[in-house]
Parts: sequence; C-alpha cells; structure tokens
Amino acid sequence: MTPRDRLLAAFVAVLWGVNFLAIHIGLGHFPPLLLACLRFTLIAVPTIMFVPRPAVPLRWFLGYALGFGTLQFVFLFVAIDVGMPTGLASLVLQSSAPLTVVLGTLLLRERPSRRQVAGIVAAAAGLTAIAVSQAQVAALVPVLLTLLAGLSWALGNLCGRLAAPPDPMRLTLWMCVVPPVPLLALSLLTEGPAADLEALRTAFTPSGWAGIGAIVYLAVFATVMGTGIWTALMRRYPAGVVAPYSMLVPIVGISTAALVLGERPGIVELVGGAVVVGGVLLGSMRPAAQAGSPLAPTAPAGPGPASDPARTALSRN
Repeated sequence: MTPRDRLLAAFVAVLWGVNFLAIHIGLGHFPPLLLACLRFTLIAVPTIMFVPRPAVPLRWFLGYALGFGTLQFVFLFVAIDVGMPTGLASLVLQSSAPLTVVLGTLLLRERPSRRQVAGIVAAAAGLTAIAVSQAQVAALVPVLLTLLAGLSWALGNLCGRLAAPPDPMRLTLWMCVVPPVPLLALSLLTEGPAADLEALRTAFTPSGWAGIGAIVYLAVFATVMGTGIWTALMRRYPAGVVAPYSMLVPIVGISTAALVLGERPGIVELVGGAVVVGGVLLGSMRPAAQAGSPLAPTAPAGPGPASDPARTALSRN
C-alpha cells in the first residue's frame, strides 16, 4: 500500500472506533431502537432517490439487511444502553469474525484452514475470559447482548456473501432502506410512543444537539465515508493487506472511551481483548506463498454497514 492509502485505512479505523462513542452520546438523548432507526433513515431517503437498486436475489438481500442492519444494531444499541462499556463493546463485537467462519462451516459446509481454527479458538478464549470477568460484577447481560449483535452480523455476512453483489457499496446503501420500518415498530412497542415523541420533540433543543450530532456522525462519517473509503481500498489491494487495519478499531474504541468517558477496563478485559484481536488477526494472515496473490474485491470490515469479517478480518475469499 502507498503511504497515502495506509493513512486512509488508519483513518477509517479511527472513524469506526469513534463510532462507539457516538452511539453512547446518541443514547444520552434518544431511546436505543429509535436512535438506530434514525441512523438508517438518514441514509435511506437519499438512497431511494438517487442510488440504483442492487441486482441481487431478494432473499439474500433481505437476510443481509435484517441480520446485519436490523438485529445487529438492536442488540448492540440496547447492550450499550443497559450498561455495556463503550470500549469493551468495540472489542466484543469482533466476535463477528470467528462466528462468521463457524456459521460458514455449519451452514455452508465450508472448511476453515488450520490457521482460521487457531484464530477462532484464541478469540473464543478471550471472549470467555471477558464474559467470566463481567459476570463477577453482575454485568453479563450486556456482554451477551453484544455477542448476539456479533452473531447477527455474522448471519448477515453469510447472506451478503451469497447475494454476491457486483457493487458492494450499492448493496450497503440499499441495506439501509430496510431497517427503519422494523426498528420504528420495535421502538414503539418496547420504548413507547411517548418516549419517542419526547425525544423527537426536544431533538433540536440545546439538550438534543449532541444526539443529532451523533446521528449525523453514525450515518455520514461511520457509514458513508468510512465504508466508501474502505470499499475503494478493498478493490485496490488484496483483502489480506487491508483487513489487519480493522484491528485498530477496538484500540481506538477503548482509547476514546477512556479519554472522553473515563472508562477503565480491568486487566482481564484488556488481556482478553488482546487475545481476541490476536485471534482475529491470526485468521487474517495469509500463507507466505499466497501473500502476493491478488484477491477479488470484497466488502469492507469494521463496525460500519457492509462489513464482512469473513472476507476481510479472516480472509475467507
């Protein structure tokens, strides 16, 4: 990669790492499901007006949109809202990468390499250590919700790969058209019309500007800008060259949470997180004989929509 493209890859990791802080700030004003709904609505409206629909099978498109776009953010936003530390969320969500490999093996009968198996075992060990540590302080439910978010992401990945989009960015944008309706319905049912209306009524008051800024960041910077740059890099370089930069995301997530929110993860969480990142990175390393071989363009990895750890973080092309 050129120095410029290395900086761009690192810049995307920063955008996606700060994404978790933006979620935390947005939840300070909006209920979690309404926040997720507004995030996708901001992208869905111009997408319907200006972006051609992707030429992919409807069932895989809906599976991708519901798994990755809807369920993932239901679980993730609720997890952070009920107490999942922001920085730790950026780590635990990395579970989507090994879970994608496991689901691919179980559902698509794919055969992971020994390196991928070793990476899965390491990541699982790190996640187990984090879960056990959190259970000791009565905070296991947020961790489990974040793991469910990773599982939903993994299911969406399989559908996205089976859809085989000729233009991943177009699929990403149109994926954002599906979640607003089910998210709004879930919000009205579980969070209540009164809470939603109050949040919307006060959105453009001094107390709501931070929430509005969070929505804009989630939609424009984390999704459109981050995904757009990453997609361009994935088309220009082999997945194994670009994917390791996604491992900077939890580092940025933990750092920003510590600086802005004062979060201080314990030693078990830090060690477990390092093992998770190491496991995912191990799975992304290609054998030396294949390191220089070009790969087909794939969707990006990271917390922004259209991410596919199966293709990038674990190099499963």
